[in-house]
Amino acid sequence: MSQLLTSRQAEELHKSIIAYLASANLPKSSAALREELADSITLDDATTKKYEGLLEKKWTSVVRLQKKIMELESRCAALQSEVDSATPTSLSRRNQDPVSWLPRAPPRHDLQSHRGPITCVAFHPIFSSLASGSEDTTIKIWDWELGELERTIKGHTRAVLDVDFGGPRGGTLLASCSSDLTIKLWDPSDEYKNIRTLPGHDHSVSAVRFIPSGAAGSPTSGNLLVSASRDRTLRIWDVTTGYCVKTLQGHLEWVRDVAPSPDGRFLFSAGDDRIPRLWDISSGETKATFLGHEHVVECVAFAPATAYPHLAALAGLKKPPPASSSAEYAATGSRDKTIRLWDSRGTLIKTLVGHDNWVRALVFHPGGKYLLSVSDDKTIRCWDLTQECKCVRTIDNVHGHFVSCIRWAPSMLKDAAANGEASTNGTSTPVTNGAKKDDPNKQAIRCVIATGSVDLSVRVFAS
Repeated sequence: MSQLLTSRQAEELHKSIIAYLASANLPKSSAALREELADSITLDDATTKKYEGLLEKKWTSVVRLQKKIMELESRCAALQSEVDSATPTSLSRRNQDPVSWLPRAPPRHDLQSHRGPITCVAFHPIFSSLASGSEDTTIKIWDWELGELERTIKGHTRAVLDVDFGGPRGGTLLASCSSDLTIKLWDPSDEYKNIRTLPGHDHSVSAVRFIPSGAAGSPTSGNLLVSASRDRTLRIWDVTTGYCVKTLQGHLEWVRDVAPSPDGRFLFSAGDDRIPRLWDISSGETKATFLGHEHVVECVAFAPATAYPHLAALAGLKKPPPASSSAEYAATGSRDKTIRLWDSRGTLIKTLVGHDNWVRALVFHPGGKYLLSVSDDKTIRCWDLTQECKCVRTIDNVHGHFVSCIRWAPSMLKDAAANGEASTNGTSTPVTNGAKKDDPNKQAIRCVIATGSVDLSVRVFAS
C-alpha cells in the first residue's frame, strides 16, 4: 500500500484504474488487476460505470491546476518584491494615502486620435481636461475622467513640441509651442480660441511653461511665460501684452527643457550642451551650472518642498531646508540613460541608473517621496527617495513605442478648489489666502498621471 494514500484513497484509485482499463477496451489488464487485488475491493458493473472517466478528469485537472499554481507563484513573487521594497508605514497606508500612490498597469484610458507621435501632455489645473500635442501639428483636448476626445485645436503649421496650462488669476490659458518658431495662447473658456501668437525665436521652440508669480495670496497666478528654443535662448513673455520681456543667453546648443520654480523666482533649463543651468529670473543671470551628464539632457524638474527632507538626507544634511525656500533641489534626465539629483549649488547628490535607453521626461510625486521617469525603453520607473532612490516599481511596455512625456495632474487646495485656484504645473501645489506651499493639510493630491508616446497614443493612469 502506498504510504501517500489512505486506504480509502487507494481503493478509489484502484476502482478508477479498473474502470479506465475496462472503458479503454483492455479487459485482460482490467481482469489481471482485479485478480491481483482479490478481495480488497468489490466492483460491480454499476460501480464500474460510475468510476468511468474519473481518472482522465483528474489527470486533466492536475495539469490545469499546475499551470494555475505557476501563474499564482509568479504573481506572488511580484507582490513579494513590492512588499520587500516598501516601508511598513507605506504598506499600512498605501490603500488610502495619496502620498504613497504610484501608477499601475493597465492604464485607465488609452486615448487615440493623433496621427503623429505625441510630444507633450498637460493637465488643466481645475477641470478634468488634458491637452496633448503631436508632430501631426494639432493639439487635442481630452476629458481624462471619461476618456473622451473633446476637441482638436489647429493653428500650428509644424510639430507641436510642448503645451502648458496657466496664466493670470482666474483666467487659465493654454500655451503651446512648435517647430514653426511660434508660441500660441489659447483660451479654454472661449472654445480654445487662439488669442495671441508670440513670434521671436529663431528656431524650433521646444518647451513652454507658465511662471508662478509668487505673490501673497495668489502665487500661482501670473502673467509670465518662459520658452526654451533650439536658437540656444530662453525667453520670458508677458502673456497679457504678448511682448518678450527678457532673453536669457548662456546655453551653447539647443535648449530642450525648462522648469520654473514654484515661487516663480528661478528657472532650470538644459539641452544639447549637456550643462543644465539654474537662472535667477529677476537678474537674468546664471546662478549655477550642473556638470556630469555625458549626453544631451532631455528633461529637468524642480523638487517640491515635500521632497526636501528625503533629498536633504541623501545629501548628508542633518536638517532639510525650510519648506518656504524654493529651488533647493532638482532632477535631470539624459540620453546617457541616467537621472541625476542635484542641490541648488550644482552639487551632484545621486545618479539613478536603471533605464535602458534615453530618459525623456521626469515628474516628482507631489507627496515628495518618489520621482517618476519615462524613457525610450518604453517603461515608467518609480524611484523611492526615502530608500536611497531605489527603483521600487517598473511598469514595462507602458506604450508600444518610445515614451516621450509624463505629467502629474496638479494638486488642488482643499479649501481653494471651489474658488478655482490650482497649480499651473504638475510638480507644485497652489497656494491661496496665505496657506503654506505643500501644506499636507491643505493639499489634495490627485492620483492621476498621463503619458504620451511615439505610438500615437496618450495613456491615463489613475487610482
